[in-house]
Amino acid sequence: MNRRVICRVRPYFLGVLLLAVSGGAAAHNRGTSYSEWTVVGSDATVEARVSQLELTRLQLHPSTPGYADEVAALLARELQLWSAGGRCAAGAPSAQAGADGWVVARWPVRCGDAAGLTVRSTLLHAVAPSHLHFARAAVGAAPAQERVLTFADPAFPLAGAADLGGSLSRYVALGVDHILSGWDHLAFVLALLLLAASLREVALVVTGFTLAHSVTLAAAVLGWVDVREDAVEALIGFSIALVAAENLWLRSGREPWLPLLAAGSLALLAALGATRLPPVLLAGLALFTACYLALARGASDRRSPAWMHGPPLRVAIAFVFGLVHGFGFATALVELRLPDERLVAGLLGFNAGVELGQLLVVALLWPLLRLLARRPRLRAWSGDVASAGVCALGTFWFVTRMFA
Repeated sequence: MNRRVICRVRPYFLGVLLLAVSGGAAAHNRGTSYSEWTVVGSDATVEARVSQLELTRLQLHPSTPGYADEVAALLARELQLWSAGGRCAAGAPSAQAGADGWVVARWPVRCGDAAGLTVRSTLLHAVAPSHLHFARAAVGAAPAQERVLTFADPAFPLAGAADLGGSLSRYVALGVDHILSGWDHLAFVLALLLLAASLREVALVVTGFTLAHSVTLAAAVLGWVDVREDAVEALIGFSIALVAAENLWLRSGREPWLPLLAAGSLALLAALGATRLPPVLLAGLALFTACYLALARGASDRRSPAWMHGPPLRVAIAFVFGLVHGFGFATALVELRLPDERLVAGLLGFNAGVELGQLLVVALLWPLLRLLARRPRLRAWSGDVASAGVCALGTFWFVTRMFA
């Protein structure tokens, strides 16, 4: 086998190898759960929900006998209400597993007094420190309060917390945490940066991605569009896989079989109708993949239009997929159901936090990529390994979310 063939085959071999081992490494993305607390005097009622996928971290599966009762007991134990006199007593919980992949539990709580009420969460902290719990509390006739509880900040004081929970800085922190713990979004940014040749190109790509996800984030939070979460999460995985696969394809000589394989596989899935995604969506993805890779292949032809070459095409794909990622970002804020008076602060602060976190990631990755570029052979291997790894993760996320 000559050297040229080895160079062409190497990226795909790495991709297959990393895809084979990615399941164990990426079986879970960052997880979230939600609870609503209705407090009247010293008593409260709680409704909480958590995804069945998150519960598999604790070896809890829907097929397990007594699954709903075990999950209900877990939520009532890990989601707590405290008063000045100590932890409040939780009543008997009940739970129901829905066809949408979530488990919803309800239970009453009784406190000795109403002073110093605080919601605490330790849910999944032992197995997933990055888990985010979104708590919403209504105390008497006062406006509802929201807080995101984390491993580092697990307590939500209810008394006098409305201003604190709605402050701009808290939503900025939530946005930063959301992007830094969102491995799928970070993988997409890395995939975009791997072929960037200059800081100007990086700035253009990041700007396109930012503008796009800002638009759809606002549209979803303001209620202008209705987002189907499972489809959005699958499309995010697809965006990562496609951009990373394009990186490998461009580096290996633009072999014509890859667009045919990718588009053909999506078309076959659409024809079979065996996934949770609408067949028309998969058919659209097949057409999009074929058209985009055809444009990327034509970009090597000097007679093609200027907008098809390098940076403009990358900016375009960053913008298109940025629209999808914006809907993914919006999930965190939509679930909080912010009141009108805190909606602007929440939207602006969260979006600003996402941008700050994204710029921090770019500032850390770009110098490292430039350092590798000084050693061509090392850059070639590291670029192939990084692209193959990102492609494997994106494919894994796309497939699991498509069938989950």
